[in-house]
Amino acid sequence: MHDLYVLYNQPQDRESFDRHYTSKHIPLVRQLPLLQDFTWGKVAADAPDAHYLVARLTYASKADADNSLASVAGRASVQDLENFAQAGATVLNVPRERQE
Repeated sequence: MHDLYVLYNQPQDRESFDRHYTSKHIPLVRQLPLLQDFTWGKVAADAPDAHYLVARLTYASKADADNSLASVAGRASVQDLENFAQAGATVLNVPRERQE
């Protein structure tokens, strides 16, 4: 398994960010091919961090994640970041480790 974590920085206008994220960006993400699971949540207000929201996209492998993001839907999803994530975001590629 392979996860992509997207860590969104604190937006200047949270209401606008939330509206766009839920009404426009999530539907784009749900169109990604090979995506096995998608979850997201806002970072707790008492957390000492600059991040506002974290999303996790799960794929069977890094190759699947790469192919998904290279697709038409993947490119549209990445391009959409310009429309609401002006404060920036960090993407982490995290291969899951198995413990035997």
